[in-house]
Amino acid sequence: MATYISPQACVDPKARIEDDVYIGPFCVVGPDVHVGRGTRLENSVTLMGHVTLGEENEISPGAVIGGQPQDLSYTGTPTQVVIGDHNRIRECVTINRGTEKEDGVTCVGSHNFLMAGCHVAHDCHVGNHCIITNNSLLGGHVHMHDHATLSGAVAVHHFATIGSYAFVAGVSAVRHDVPPYMLAEGFPSRPRCINVVALKRNNFPPEVINALAEAHRLLYRAKVGLDHAREILRGNNMLLPDVNHLLSFVQYQREGRHGRGREARRAA
Repeated sequence: MATYISPQACVDPKARIEDDVYIGPFCVVGPDVHVGRGTRLENSVTLMGHVTLGEENEISPGAVIGGQPQDLSYTGTPTQVVIGDHNRIRECVTINRGTEKEDGVTCVGSHNFLMAGCHVAHDCHVGNHCIITNNSLLGGHVHMHDHATLSGAVAVHHFATIGSYAFVAGVSAVRHDVPPYMLAEGFPSRPRCINVVALKRNNFPPEVINALAEAHRLLYRAKVGLDHAREILRGNNMLLPDVNHLLSFVQYQREGRHGRGREARRAA
């Protein structure tokens, strides 16, 4: 199919626009932008700086992608935003490009749903199949792993990590890493239980769900300690790969500072 660019849009002639792209009125697309096949920009979308959009993305009005990082140390270097395929990015979402403090790239994977008013700060990495609900904020350098979900008005501290299949309840303050498979809630947030709804929806076997629930009990209720919990789980034949992944995440978290494993990068 042919590409459509509204006469009211401002698209730099140097921008790379693939086939079957729709660009609505009052969109602004800069010279260093690449828009993949089948992507749709509704009205009043701004793509600025070095931005790569994959295929079949839907970008709603008011979204601004590729703005300068909100970091006082940024000096105008050509950092990037890279976004995968089949994402839905709703009204007034902002995604800032990276800084030189890491790899210079803010990444959003594929099949994600970013609802209205979300902010993805510089150097964030969002995986695949993630949901970020209305008005939730990712501070700089946050990593959000596959299938993680943030409910509404969640604020995530910079350098924090949200593990895979984790869920953070609404209006929570995420100051520490959220381990995979957990449901976290509070101000500050704490792992309250396993995210059993997501685990069942994604066809985790009952024995894995039970083992993760026991790991949560040992770590966050009985508080027996990481090494002791590992030995108990091994003795009960519950040290399954997903449980090992959880324990490795918690160990990495505790090796960092302030409950955030990635804080070691800031020190470096």
